[in-house]
Amino acid sequence: MDNEALTTLSTKKGTVTIVRRKITAEAYIEFLTRTDLGAQYPKERFHERIGKLVANVPISLLAINESGTVVGVCFGLTDFAYWLMVTDLGIDREYEKNGIGSAMLKVSREVAGGEKDIIVFINANDDAIPFYEKSGLSKAESMMELADVEWTDFVVTKDCLR
Repeated sequence: MDNEALTTLSTKKGTVTIVRRKITAEAYIEFLTRTDLGAQYPKERFHERIGKLVANVPISLLAINESGTVVGVCFGLTDFAYWLMVTDLGIDREYEKNGIGSAMLKVSREVAGGEKDIIVFINANDDAIPFYEKSGLSKAESMMELADVEWTDFVVTKDCLR
């Protein structure tokens, strides 16, 4: 199933295809410079941890435009039976509001096992809540966290590229 086109969208910016494919750490960091998604990562050991993320995430979906540029990313953790935790869902700023994020969310649930079996969880930042609510998600009161790691906020910029 990897590299197979899972869905194709016609957008105002042209055709975008969603594929299940891993992305390199370098390509993901470059993508983060074109989105607001990078703000969710801490500065500590950023390159090392991004490398681990892209190598190990069970669901890795990429939205790719006609010229081969990654314009959307969706990562998810799942047991492929009951739940899916979407850890990353970001769209290139120039491609926002084209339905790509909604399509990626839907495809990620299908890849994880389908809407009849899979409950979707997302830790959303405040700015993204309206998007997720529009996509059918609702706020949950049962999430817990253990956040005792060093965490310095920063913005992923072109300076982060090696």
